[in-house]
Amino acid sequence: MTTSDLVLPTRGGAAPDRRTSSVLSDTGNVWLRETLTIVRDPFSLIFSLLQPLIFLGLFGPLLSGFTGGQDLGGVSPLQWFLPGVVVMITMFGTSMTGSNLQYEIMTGAFERILATPLSRPALMIGRALKELTPLVVQGLIICAVAAPFGFVIHPLGILLGLLLLGVFGVGIGALSYSLAIAARKNEWVFWAVQQTLLFPLLILSGMMLPLEAGPGWMRLASQFNPLTYVVEAERALFAGVLADPSVLWGFVAAFVTAAIGLVVGVRTVTRSIF
Repeated sequence: MTTSDLVLPTRGGAAPDRRTSSVLSDTGNVWLRETLTIVRDPFSLIFSLLQPLIFLGLFGPLLSGFTGGQDLGGVSPLQWFLPGVVVMITMFGTSMTGSNLQYEIMTGAFERILATPLSRPALMIGRALKELTPLVVQGLIICAVAAPFGFVIHPLGILLGLLLLGVFGVGIGALSYSLAIAARKNEWVFWAVQQTLLFPLLILSGMMLPLEAGPGWMRLASQFNPLTYVVEAERALFAGVLADPSVLWGFVAAFVTAAIGLVVGVRTVTRSIF
């Protein structure tokens, strides 16, 4: 074998010849690797259902009392609140994608992955989709549980809503991935930034309570929050109103977030030295 027969990885671990692999196949491989951890520990999936069910059980009656029996935006309180719960568990799952990455960085596993010819976007997309895989199961179970209590199921709207969350989750997962790499020497920084940003975004999206009755500064801030448009789109889709303008704006916000997340994530991976 001569030196010309060797394929040396470039900086960041990417091999120069990518003809034998594609982003889609790499994404599938990363997704399968990450999803196997759920299969080996199904209890984590069951346990993760408790939080959204508790939110539904406690906030649902509160919303009914808060509105005095009146509908929220023309729909029942449960129909209005459940999509927000699904968005909430999506944000919790994808924003914490970087925590698993930090462990792999500390053990050296991530450095070995970078030595393979895996596509860099596939590393982030595959991990984010792994977090969204249990969301599909959770969302369907939550809708089924809420149906006897007045929640009306619109199958096509729910499927489109999960697709929208998938696109948005890829962007949030990639940003979480980037944050984990930037904070790889100080693990506490990741959690400090993640928690500091997560809850204001959730509250300012009107996920749990309508912002119409809030102060003007909160309504103004919500207009600059991409999660606001995603939540409004999810409520329209789960209500079966597919032609609502909020659906279009929700997909725009999701695709813009995904594009920004992937650009930032790829740059972070390729420019970082481990």
